[in-house]
Amino acid sequence: MRITSEAAMLDFGQNFAQNLELPAVIELVGDVGVGKTTFTRGLAQGLGVTEPVTSPSFTISKRYAFPSGELVHYDFYRLDDPGIMRDELAETLIEPNTVVVVEWGGDVTELLPTHKHHLEIKLNEDGTREIIS
Repeated sequence: MRITSEAAMLDFGQNFAQNLELPAVIELVGDVGVGKTTFTRGLAQGLGVTEPVTSPSFTISKRYAFPSGELVHYDFYRLDDPGIMRDELAETLIEPNTVVVVEWGGDVTELLPTHKHHLEIKLNEDGTREIIS
């Protein structure tokens, strides 16, 4: 799928949320700045999150309530070793009414369930994005 703007990425995230069954795990793969957090903001809007969604790049994880559960957004980019965050992720993955989004999860991929949604976002030369699932 080709995404041509930030608004289109937000829309994609909102629409993606409409088809999720809880619990859900979404693994986002892509370089810095391709739109992983923008997708997550749209996803959050589609789930009914009312607070602003920001990148957890410096905090590693952020939690957002929505009417039927919780969105937990992880970003392992700045960690050489996930350490205790690996344990937190493992606990979060078994919570029943949770949507878990993982960015830069290479070191924790083995914890993610096989039934996860895997989205790879690539930046095209013309500035658009390509989403491969």
